[in-house]
Amino acid sequence: MALPAAAWRERVEFERRLVHASGTLYPVPYLLGWITWMETAALLVASVVVVAVLEFLRLVIGLDHAVYRALTREYEADAVAGYALYQVSTAAVALVATTPLATPTLAVPTMWMLSVGDPVSGAIGENGPEEAKRPLVWGVMFVVSLAVTLPFTVPAFGPTVGVVVAVAGAVPATVADGIPPIVSGVVLDDNLTIPPAALAGMAVAAAALG
Repeated sequence: MALPAAAWRERVEFERRLVHASGTLYPVPYLLGWITWMETAALLVASVVVVAVLEFLRLVIGLDHAVYRALTREYEADAVAGYALYQVSTAAVALVATTPLATPTLAVPTMWMLSVGDPVSGAIGENGPEEAKRPLVWGVMFVVSLAVTLPFTVPAFGPTVGVVVAVAGAVPATVADGIPPIVSGVVLDDNLTIPPAALAGMAVAAAALG
């Protein structure tokens, strides 16, 4: 028996959030000491190549299989899907963390702000893709972002500076999640903006205070 439209959409959104949360595993092999950060960045760049091919097949060739139909939203039908932008942003912060501009200590929590914070805020938010989220959602996103960041920044920078650096990342992540930026009439997906915004904020704070 087919599900009612509302129940189907609720199931799809739950499945999307599970896929979203799976990105939490990306830095785990590095954190466990199994691979280096350079290898982590290389794997994430390779994943961007894979999703670029998949999106080319979907958007240009027309390969629209059941997984795409189940997990893509209406506005993604003719545009690059959120999962691909997710890969691009995580690969970008991983690459930046291989340079003097940032470190894995800062990059890892930005990935978790996206993989944990964004699904949580999405679960309690009711906004459209071009609408700002409610104040409650902003607060939840900020708390989650701060919670996943403090275990990295406090040991690295000390209690005071570590908290400031964490806040400097959580604030732009919250803004990127709460207000979809529109550039030339195109809404930038928060999958693309959360990690870079958070990393930039933390890197500036760490450079100024650390």
